[in-house]
Amino acid sequence: MSDDLFNIKVGDVSFRNPIALAPMGGVTDSSFANEKAKDAGLVILGGYNLDEATQKAASEIVARGREEFESDEPLKLIESEIKAVNDGPVVAVNVRSTTVEPLIEAAKVVREAGAILEIDAHCRQKEMTDIGTGQALLTDLTKLCDWIKQIKETGVTLSVKVRANVVDDIEMVQQIESAGADILHLDAMKEGAGADLKLIKDVRDSTRMFLICNNSVTDFETAKDMFSRGAEMVSVARGVLENEGLITSLVNMISTQQRDVGWYNAPKHVCRGEGDLRGLAFCCLPVKPCPVHNVIDKLGYSAQEFADIKMEFVKGTMLEYGDSTCFGSLAWCCKISKPCYLRDGVLETLGVSDAEYMNLKKELADYILDHAKKPVNAKK
Repeated sequence: MSDDLFNIKVGDVSFRNPIALAPMGGVTDSSFANEKAKDAGLVILGGYNLDEATQKAASEIVARGREEFESDEPLKLIESEIKAVNDGPVVAVNVRSTTVEPLIEAAKVVREAGAILEIDAHCRQKEMTDIGTGQALLTDLTKLCDWIKQIKETGVTLSVKVRANVVDDIEMVQQIESAGADILHLDAMKEGAGADLKLIKDVRDSTRMFLICNNSVTDFETAKDMFSRGAEMVSVARGVLENEGLITSLVNMISTQQRDVGWYNAPKHVCRGEGDLRGLAFCCLPVKPCPVHNVIDKLGYSAQEFADIKMEFVKGTMLEYGDSTCFGSLAWCCKISKPCYLRDGVLETLGVSDAEYMNLKKELADYILDHAKKPVNAKK
């Protein structure tokens, strides 16, 4: 498997694929990662408890029968665990604390080891929330964002793991981004079974942070649902306990998709009502009433400006061609998964593969968002 097949990056960090092992207290250590996630693009160890208060809470959780990591020297444990992970995946470390100072010290250790730090704003165990950490941080965004700013001063690549549908999700996401976090790790939890796919789309439309999504990823279909709503990576938790080959299977299937058709997390079409803003790359020329008008308005484009920005990008690329297509250019053609003999005929004539076409559409989507008058991460 080529390490540059996906070209997934966050700052200076490159991931070989978009499948991650999620942190699970008392479970996700280096031994577990080496056994269950050797093919992953990212393994997130932890969560580890850094201060006296979280260590005491962890002991209380263990006493009632749940698993947690316990250590009198958490920084040494973190350093040794990062080193113990086999070569291949990028390593991140999920951590908890009731004050910022231990998080800063952990950030220095993690950065020195070439890993990613992840703040746990996700744990909902009462022992943790009662002392103001885990999910409780979501109800004190001022504190959380102040911590993010201080931690980022160390230069570490920073992820924040959050639980959905606890507070105003879009407000939360935009504040976390404004504070300087690099990665949002979203547990898209909702009442009932399965992940909140609509929320994933709404979050994707509200931030340019790297987006990892999690919740009930047990097979390729659930992963694809998250990818098509804007997740750049999905993380697997309990699913690997039930199926130890799950991560390898997901990596193989998403790699095949990437090789065959490109843009592994391409959005659904905007006109279906499920496509995020990136789906504008597949929209027709806006000459009739259509959901595209409402979508481009979110970015501050008029219909003419939207048409101009697409044609500006495609000039000099293979997407400029296509006289025989509906609107005279591949710029206006749809997703490769939707049958179209006009589009496919042009691609065959030009010698452009499905993957090359889709990768150009991805670049077009980025261009549309980069040049928007109302930036995606602007406050709503």
